[in-house]
Formats: sequence, structure tokens, C-alpha cells
Amino acid sequence: MRRVRWKSTRPVWHFIDGLLHGNLGYSFFTQQSVNTMLKQDLPPTLSLVIGGVIIWLVVGLSVGILSATRSRSLFDRLSNVAVLIGLSLPVFVIGEVLILVVFVPLNQHGITWIQTGYAGITQGIGTWVGHMILPWITLAATEAAIYTRLIRGQLLDTLGEDYIRTARSKGLSERRVVFRHGVRAALTPVVSQLGVDVGALLGGVVVVEVVFGLGGLGQTAVESVSKGDLPVILGFTILAAIFVVVANIVVDMMYAVLDPRVRIT
Repeated sequence: MRRVRWKSTRPVWHFIDGLLHGNLGYSFFTQQSVNTMLKQDLPPTLSLVIGGVIIWLVVGLSVGILSATRSRSLFDRLSNVAVLIGLSLPVFVIGEVLILVVFVPLNQHGITWIQTGYAGITQGIGTWVGHMILPWITLAATEAAIYTRLIRGQLLDTLGEDYIRTARSKGLSERRVVFRHGVRAALTPVVSQLGVDVGALLGGVVVVEVVFGLGGLGQTAVESVSKGDLPVILGFTILAAIFVVVANIVVDMMYAVLDPRVRIT
């Protein structure tokens, strides 16, 4: 009778025990602690995502709301063209164009404030912004187009609802009707999309990090996959999952703020 040899499960339990104590193990290739690698790579990714989110929300929501309230106007048509361009251009193309059109000419003329690579905020806010402004714009360009289209469509649907006509019939100003009643209701699916996007982006914005040489979680994760560095891959996967869970919890809390029918119990 053939004997079945069971492989030892000690390494698995050893990893789980370390994980419960906050220890993600060590890289197979560099012998560096995965915890240390995460601490080193998180600031560039976090800086990129926070700045990019602020820019794409401000631009996307502003343009989308104006387009919805001025439907079929010249501004609406031009914004639709801009949205199509933003959705069509790959992220790496936008990044390379910004480097060639903005970074290179400015540095050739002695204006060195805008740079590539990553500089932490501890080196000064001006230096930090100068290194991050082009990556922020690159990340925000496509996302702003998506959010412009999303908020425009949702707001147009909302402004056709019966309760909006009722608010107008009561003599409320158009500004109050749009922002107090229309935009607030239209933001619910936007917040849902934002939770998914932020959770995914914090797991690593690979293309932008590579184009601008930022380092970050995404670039290191890709290198780990190509090398088969399992402890690093597991560490980054766990961290990305945590980001997604936290982002969705924040989204659920935002529902109660935007929609009075939702209550957190």
C-alpha cells in the first residue's frame, strides 16, 4: 500500500502566528523585514493617492455639476469632449507628455521646483509639492473624467425627480435646490465609487509610480511578483485588503451623512 507523506505545516502556522503579532516575515531575496519595506514604500503611495483624490474630486465634481446645470450648453459640450479625451488617454501617456512638456522645458530654463522622484513632506511642503504635482495631475486626469461623467449623469437624473419639482414649486432658489437637494442625493453613487477607487489605488499606483520614479507600494509589489518573493507579495496583498476594507467602512459612514434615510446602528 502506498504511503502518503504529509508536508509539514509548521512554516504556515509560523507565518500565521507572526501575522497575528504584526510580523509579516522577511524577503527571500533581500532578507529585509516586510514591515520595514511597507513603512518605506507607503509614504510615496499615500502622498500620491491623497493629492490625486483631492484634485480629481475638485475638478470632476465641479465640472460635472456645472455641466448638469447647464445641459446642452457650449460648456457642457466642451466638457464632454474633455471627458472623452481624458478617458481615451492611457495614464503613462499623460505622464510622459507632462514630463516632456512641463518638466524638461522648466528645468532647461533653470526652474527646478518641479522634479521627478519622491521627496517627503519632512523636506518641506514646497519641495514635496514640487515633486508630487505632476504625478497628482497624471493620476487625477483620467479619474476626473470618470467622476465628471458620473456626477453629471446622476445629477441630471436627480433633478428630474418629483421632490426636486416640489422644492422648486415652494419657491426655493435654484442654487439651494441644486446643492441642498440635488447634489446631496447624487453624491451617493459617487461616494461608493470613491471607496472602491481609493482602496484599490492605495494598494499601489504602479504606472504613475514607475513613470515618475516614486518608488511606492505598486512598484515594489510588481518587482516582488516578478521575482517570486512570496513574503513580500503576501504582505502587500494583506495591506491592500486592509485599505479596501477601511475605505468601504468610511463609505458606509458617509451614506448616513448624505442620505437622511440611512442610519448607523
